Amino acid sequence: MHQPRPLWLRDPLAILADDDAAGGVVVADGRIVELVPRGGRPRSPDVAVFDASAHVVLPGLINTHHHFYQTLTRACPPALDRALFPWLVALYPIWARLTPEHLRLAVRVALVELLLSGTTTTSDHHYVFTAALGEAIDIEIEEARALGLRLLATRGSMSLGEDQGGLPPRSVVQREEAILADSERLIARYHEPGPGARVQVGLAPCSPFSVTERLMRDSAELAARSGVRLHTHLAETRDEEEWCRARFGCRPVDYLERVGWLDQRAWLAHGIWFEGAEIARLGRARVAVSHCPTSNMILASGCCPVVRLEAAGAPVGLGVDGSASNDSSNLIET
Repeated sequence: MHQPRPLWLRDPLAILADDDAAGGVVVADGRIVELVPRGGRPRSPDVAVFDASAHVVLPGLINTHHHFYQTLTRACPPALDRALFPWLVALYPIWARLTPEHLRLAVRVALVELLLSGTTTTSDHHYVFTAALGEAIDIEIEEARALGLRLLATRGSMSLGEDQGGLPPRSVVQREEAILADSERLIARYHEPGPGARVQVGLAPCSPFSVTERLMRDSAELAARSGVRLHTHLAETRDEEEWCRARFGCRPVDYLERVGWLDQRAWLAHGIWFEGAEIARLGRARVAVSHCPTSNMILASGCCPVVRLEAAGAPVGLGVDGSASNDSSNLIET
C-alpha cells in the first residue's frame, strides 16, 4: 500500500516547542518524526511542504470530560438557573426520549465543535441507556472514527433509580448484569491498549447518587482485570456530600476508597468539595481530576482547588462538560 510522503509544516508563525523546532516539524504516519531548526531543512529531501508562515502550531488539546448527548438540550428553559440536582431532574425526562438518530447528530456536533477549538483527543461520559440507546457507545465510536478524533469512550451507567432512593427516573436506569455485560462487550470489541491507540474504552458509573455500591465495586474489579480506566462524577456539589453522608455514612472520598476506586486508574469529574486531608489522599493515590470551570459557573457548583490538587500530586486536566451546562464544546474557552 502506498504511503504518503512525510509532511513538513514549514516555518510556522509561532510554535509551542523548543527553539530547535522554530523551522517547523516533519510529520509521518501520524507522528512527529523530525524537528527542524530555524533556517534549516529536513534531513530527508523527499517531503511534501505546507507553508505554515501564517499559522501557529500547537499540540492538540485534550478534553477530559464531556457528555456528547447533551448537545441537543442547550439552553433548555426548564433547566435554566438551577443547581445540579433540580437541573438533572428537569432534563432526565427529555434525555429519556433520545433516539439513536438524535444521539448521532448530537455526537457529530460535539466532535466538530471540539475540533474547531483545537481538540484532537477527547473522552466522553455517556450514561443514558434507554431501550432505544443500547448501542450508544458504538454510535459515538463510529462518529469519532469518521471525523478523526482520538476517543476514550467511557461506558457510563445508572442503576439506582428514584424508586430506590437515587435521583434518576426508572426509565433511564439499567440492570447491573446488563451494564457489566455490555461493558465487557465494548472492551473486547473496541479497546485499543498501548501507544498510538485511536479508541479506548473506560468504565464510568455516573455518580454516587445514581448507582449502587455493588456496581461501583464490580466496575473497579472489571477495569482492573481488563486494563481500562475508571471515571465518575465526584464532589461536584454540597448536595452530593450530604446525600453520601445520609446514604453511606461517609464523605465522597471515603466512599471512593470503600469501593476500591482510590487508585491511579480513576479520574474524577469536577472535584470541587474536597477538604485538605482528602486532597492529600487523592494525590498519594494519583487519582486524577477533570476541572470543568464553565459548567461549574453555569450551575454555580463552586470552584475546583486545582493548585492544591496539583501540589498534592493529583493530575488535573480540563473538561468542557456536557453542552447542557456549557453552551458549547469549546475547550479553548474552557
